[in-house]
Amino acid sequence: MTDRNDLKAEGTKNRVAGAAKELEGKARAAVGDATDNGSQHLKGLGQQAKGKIQKGVGKAQQKLSDDVDDDTDRDV
Repeated sequence: MTDRNDLKAEGTKNRVAGAAKELEGKARAAVGDATDNGSQHLKGLGQQAKGKIQKGVGKAQQKLSDDVDDDTDRDV
């Protein structure tokens, strides 16, 4: 039971961290645009992509945890 809770908590952490990373990337890309700094703009876009991936991993972890809970409930 602890493993499912750990997986769900890890999923939540990844979703929150991913959203923060994505937001930071958007800000960095906007600063790059405003200052006409292509390098910063691209780094921001890359950071946004990393954030989206991390959010996706978190969502998958939470879904997996929920699916395991559903399977366990049926076995009882």
